[in-house]
Amino acid sequence: MAKEEQVRPEGEPVASEGVEPDAQQAGPETAAAPAGESAELQTLLTDARSKADEHWEQCLRLQAELENLRKRSERDLVQAHKFALEKFAAELLPVRDSLEMGVAAAAEDSASVAHLREGSELTLKMLTSAFEKFNVKEINPLNEKFNPEYHEAMSMQERADVEPNTVVTVVQKGYLLNDRLIRPAMVIVSRAAAQPAGGQLNEQA
Repeated sequence: MAKEEQVRPEGEPVASEGVEPDAQQAGPETAAAPAGESAELQTLLTDARSKADEHWEQCLRLQAELENLRKRSERDLVQAHKFALEKFAAELLPVRDSLEMGVAAAAEDSASVAHLREGSELTLKMLTSAFEKFNVKEINPLNEKFNPEYHEAMSMQERADVEPNTVVTVVQKGYLLNDRLIRPAMVIVSRAAAQPAGGQLNEQA
């Protein structure tokens, strides 16, 4: 027998065998979705590349600035070492001028000891002023306790009038630069006087 044909109303779409109607309707949308995602990913990739290029340029500029800073620092350091004593030398120039004037005055027949002494004192005052400007301090430990950190004993001298280890003579003054020792004071230090042998016998007697 022939199968009975199913009669459908006109205008109703015929569904394919084995395919649900909803799947047939979702087909075009499903095909459009990957295309939209691909465009979005392409946009994100382009933006990421643009930011990466921008960051790379910033990195190169920063590297160039650091290199320029390093070279400038090295140049400033060389200049600082080269001209570190420029101001100090400028302060010493008047001292030299004064010494030269003193030598020239001493060569004259009319030179007197008083004038030469006055000129020498003035020169010494100028030198002391230059030292003070650059924090150079003298060490003059006369009648002070011997300090091995700042004093160097040249000899010892028996003294009964002062306590032992007292500086009784300053042979050469010492100096500090910014509280750092640049030359110790050369000194003679006292020690206890030896008692006479006869005095010890009398005391024992």
